[in-house]
Amino acid sequence: MSLRLMSPALLNAWSQTLVRAMSTQGGSKNIGFVGLGNMGANMANNLIKAGHKLHVFDISKPACDGLAAKGATVYSKTAELAKNSDFVITMLPNNAIVESSYEEMTADGVNKNTIFIDSSTISPELVQSLQKKISAKGARFIDAPVSGGVPGAEQATLTFMVGGTEAEYNAVKAVLECMGKKITHCGVYGMGQAAKLCNNMMLGIAMIGVSEAMNLAIRQGLDAQVFADIINSSTGRCWSSEVYNPVPGICPTAPANKDYAGGFSSALINKDLGLAAGVAKSTNTPIPLGSLAGKVYTKLVEEGLGNKDFSVVYDLMKKEKFSL
Repeated sequence: MSLRLMSPALLNAWSQTLVRAMSTQGGSKNIGFVGLGNMGANMANNLIKAGHKLHVFDISKPACDGLAAKGATVYSKTAELAKNSDFVITMLPNNAIVESSYEEMTADGVNKNTIFIDSSTISPELVQSLQKKISAKGARFIDAPVSGGVPGAEQATLTFMVGGTEAEYNAVKAVLECMGKKITHCGVYGMGQAAKLCNNMMLGIAMIGVSEAMNLAIRQGLDAQVFADIINSSTGRCWSSEVYNPVPGICPTAPANKDYAGGFSSALINKDLGLAAGVAKSTNTPIPLGSLAGKVYTKLVEEGLGNKDFSVVYDLMKKEKFSL
């Protein structure tokens, strides 16, 4: 039917339907972002680039100022931020901070149209607890942890692992696609975290393996770049060797070239390995290499390297008398 032949009432109804359809498919949204660290700041920046209106909170004033300069609105209270947001994304360090942040953010009630998305790495049990509490208040909560590191956050190429209903997955997918290139529905609440903890356990193991192999090759007299090229065209190839090599001078953008500053801290990978160990215990699952990796990173933290990128484990491997 031609638009010219529609009655004003029918034309208005058709227009409203179109607007709603466009709204569900895309368009600018009010998005709250809590946690502007190495990952979160880049993720929030990509949401701004995509045209969304950002409402941000972090305990770091410089982090907030950096996003404010790009158009974000800074809040001093997360409860106010949440009530002004269609979606709220949290990217925080650990279980305790995530739990207290949600308690503070939702204590006085929630906007029932808001979807809360936690992209931190926390226990599946906490996810399920938060989902029950927030759904009881009338809003929705899902877990959507990420993989891809700071480079993935910068380039909007992260992988999101989503736990929630199919409808909730479809509701958040377009927002997550502004920050990542692979958005996977893993199943019910907590399954995103289940996938993330297993992935991070593999990451911790792999980084130690690459560090050991690189150190052994160099000790024998092999050129570091030559051996790295061999790994990356052979069966030893992995993300830790190809994108994030722990030896300075191999990967130009890796933290190894910046004295292991920034990136994904040793304290955080150690925390994640601890969460994986907890899940392994509760499911009676043997993780001998995961447990050993946890001991290695615990030693790194004990030696005062918790704030360094986790690839600093290479420095630990270089010690003549390294032992756990």
